[in-house]
Amino acid sequence: MSDAMPDRLSVNPNSEFYNEALLERGVGVRFKGVEKTNVEEYCVSEGWVRVAVGKTVDRRGNALTMKLNGPVEVWLKD
Repeated sequence: MSDAMPDRLSVNPNSEFYNEALLERGVGVRFKGVEKTNVEEYCVSEGWVRVAVGKTVDRRGNALTMKLNGPVEVWLKD
């Protein structure tokens, strides 16, 4: 597998942007210069991240998220 990071990635298995092999390797996300550990999805080209809002879940058991706009940097942790 190459070290090129995708433009968009999601941790939700139902999403078309889910990539299990890449998530197992470990992905780091820096948003506005601060490393975030609660990112559910990101898009580098559009400049946004979706972060979990506490431990709140919807009726299907998915985490409630909030979309934040700003510069996004991603890298592999391994």
